[in-house]
Amino acid sequence: MITVNVDLGDRSYPIRIGADLIGQTELFAPHIAGSSITIVTNETVEPLYGDALRAALAPLGKQVSTVVLPDGEAFKHWETLNAIFDALLGGKADRKTTLIALGGGVIGDMTGFAAACYMRGVPFIQVPTTLLSQVDSSVGGKTGINHPLGKNMIGAFHQPQAVIADIASLRTLPERELAAGLAEIIKTAAIADAAFFEWLEQNIEALNRREPAALMHAVKRSCEVKASVVAADEREGGLRAILNFGHTFGHAIEAGLGYGEWLHGEAVGCGMVMAADLSVRLGLLDDAVRRRLVALIEAVRLPTRAPALGDSRYIELMKVDKKAEAGTIKFILLKQLGETLITDVAEPALRATLAACL
Repeated sequence: MITVNVDLGDRSYPIRIGADLIGQTELFAPHIAGSSITIVTNETVEPLYGDALRAALAPLGKQVSTVVLPDGEAFKHWETLNAIFDALLGGKADRKTTLIALGGGVIGDMTGFAAACYMRGVPFIQVPTTLLSQVDSSVGGKTGINHPLGKNMIGAFHQPQAVIADIASLRTLPERELAAGLAEIIKTAAIADAAFFEWLEQNIEALNRREPAALMHAVKRSCEVKASVVAADEREGGLRAILNFGHTFGHAIEAGLGYGEWLHGEAVGCGMVMAADLSVRLGLLDDAVRRRLVALIEAVRLPTRAPALGDSRYIELMKVDKKAEAGTIKFILLKQLGETLITDVAEPALRATLAACL
């Protein structure tokens, strides 16, 4: 097992990375102070890992209940969130009840948001079971739900007590979900670590084959990068925005198609292609680097052509973005591997990228 620490003072917490961690009682015990636990999961993950988690929690002598939600980004909204509150209130959960998010990014985001809101804040633990959630969404305390007009526009910052990333859970991951997680790993390398990007180029087929050693290294390095960025800028006042490389375009794809039509990582992968194209058009990035990025995204079988929603529709959707200021879209662009720029862009260049990538 490897541990990566997120250093946030009294809100610091460990990320545990290893195989078969879900069944290890000792990993959960230090982070559960109250007398009750509520597991939040979905209908896909519950039959796979629900029993193992409950067995691990049984020796703690706590009251354990489980909320099983429908699976998918399409259900990341108020009505589903309210099902968590109904269960907490119906079970008389108190301020020391610990929530455990068992699932992917949707479950983690919604459970964290429920924990942030219930009685103005209760503790929660992340147990991410997808590659995307292990390397990105479970770390950093961003929680929330989608709105029809914009992705993740309603939420709160609420840090977990711990993240327990069991790479054994990746064995049951569908191919599409694996590729979606690899998109976030590629993003992390592109924005922050050129050496890691080169390692990915050399080891991408090992990751596609789910070789444990390759997965361990990729998850560890991705978590290290994100932990350092979050420690420097917990609430996205500046630096943390670089983690959204590819996301301005990607969120527009998700909202424009309807949540769940493309996986988040698929939209981010395509969004990175679009952001790299825009970076080259503005003279920031060498086209050879753009080609390397596109080749890596293609190697994990992610889409590199965006849906034809129309230029004006994309621009309309991108203006409903957390980074937008006074209606001006802010983009995270690449100057070189490991170096980014946050800037607004003249509309002719943006429309040229949209025309080239749709």
